[in-house]
Amino acid sequence: MSKISKVYSAELEGIDAKLIEVETDINVGLHSFNIVGLADKALSEAKERVSSALKNIGVKPPTKENRKIVVNLAPADIKKTGSQYDLAIAIGYLLSSGQIKEFDASDKIFAGELSLEGKLRPINGALNIARLAAKLKYQYIFLPEQNALEAAIVPGIKVIPVANLSQIIGHLEDRDEITNSPPTEISTANAQLSTPGFVRLSEIKGQSHAKRALMIAAAGGHNILMSGSPGTGKSMLAQAINSILPPLTLDEAIEVTQVYSSAGLLGDKSFMSARPFRSPHQTASAAAVIGGGQNPKPGEISLAHRGVLFLDELPEFRRDILESLRQPLESGRAIISRAKSNVVFPAKFMLVAAMNPCPCGYYNDSEKECRCSAHEVFRYQKKISGPLLDRIDIQIGVPRVKIEHLRQQAVNYKEETDIKNNVLRARQIQQQRFTGKPIVTNTEMSSKLCDEVIKLDADAEKFLGEVFDKKFVSARGYYRILKVAQTIADLEQSDKVTQNHLAEAFSYRLKDEPNRG
Repeated sequence: MSKISKVYSAELEGIDAKLIEVETDINVGLHSFNIVGLADKALSEAKERVSSALKNIGVKPPTKENRKIVVNLAPADIKKTGSQYDLAIAIGYLLSSGQIKEFDASDKIFAGELSLEGKLRPINGALNIARLAAKLKYQYIFLPEQNALEAAIVPGIKVIPVANLSQIIGHLEDRDEITNSPPTEISTANAQLSTPGFVRLSEIKGQSHAKRALMIAAAGGHNILMSGSPGTGKSMLAQAINSILPPLTLDEAIEVTQVYSSAGLLGDKSFMSARPFRSPHQTASAAAVIGGGQNPKPGEISLAHRGVLFLDELPEFRRDILESLRQPLESGRAIISRAKSNVVFPAKFMLVAAMNPCPCGYYNDSEKECRCSAHEVFRYQKKISGPLLDRIDIQIGVPRVKIEHLRQQAVNYKEETDIKNNVLRARQIQQQRFTGKPIVTNTEMSSKLCDEVIKLDADAEKFLGEVFDKKFVSARGYYRILKVAQTIADLEQSDKVTQNHLAEAFSYRLKDEPNRG
């Protein structure tokens, strides 16, 4: 005697998972097998995969039933995408048709794609679904065995790794128990060293001013723009910034893993152990950089979450893409608007940008003459709007490296180690400062928090007033200068921001020429 069965699965919206009820009903009537509840094409095809998988493990499939089979995915107003519902649909059908012993489904979530022979294939978003299960107090989550290590990062739930449909049926009927996946421990120490294309700061010769600016940017998570002639080392400096960033914390590693898991970019890894470094090409579309698509996916700014987004040749990017960066730089989120709802992706990244000062690249160069007219230089620099520049805390010029520096053979590992230790110490100071708050670096402070946290000494207060009388700085620029000054104070382990800290912060922002800091 058939009955309505109910099991649970999950849908990804952005990086967040939502609980989905999979209801199955079998009624007397001409054979039909329908999946309802705003299912997309991949999900509508699940009935073929489920039927073949059940037939090939020796179970009576829906195609042999002279009955009307309806699978409802609730809530019905949420669009369902992907193939992760296969497992839940198969289990629901077996329960409804009485081909599996009844079990308590109220504390279990099922997610997995079925092959035609009944094996389970990995899915996207296993960690996200596991976090949902833990949040809603579910005890078990059944996943393909390839996803088990990823999901087992989340404490408080039992992750059951499933190889095939026969195995999970045996487990649910208490015949052959599947051992829970042990908790996965995340290790981020030295993970950056193994990333492809990793460049060490110690490999860069000269450029002491640029290295100082990179240290400040890394310590406070500040955005930085480097301008200079071709071949001065801007791209290499940008690629080396990861060598001085501190390792991901446990919470940050989980955040980054969630983004990559939802996008299906984890590959054969169980978690992201290194800070991401993303460098999209200038021809990338807005959807690729910001995120979006028919089924919204995270863009480069979200894939750079808690890491670095490097935009080389900044003026060559489309104007609409550059202007689209303004809101995520301010809020730390990418909001993809759709007719029925908004999808939100995290985007707390560190923007590192590089540009030439003019089309030929040699405006104000000390050795090579610029061939551009004043109008061409002006038009080229105007490609970067004032509001976008206002969101970039540190703006420096990168001059040519002198020949005596290039001829040096020794690699200065001590300089890199000292810089990295200074950055780590400054981050630890910020971590203590922001304990209990949803931020981790100075650059994330709101204006209200800046007023509460940043303490200026008497000389700094006087200097601030004098400078603002002479130089126009927006309210946003004012607070960003204060944040950079606080980071410099943290690097020097100073309780208060002094006049020297403010002066250095101003020097990175107020520029008279395109290639001077």
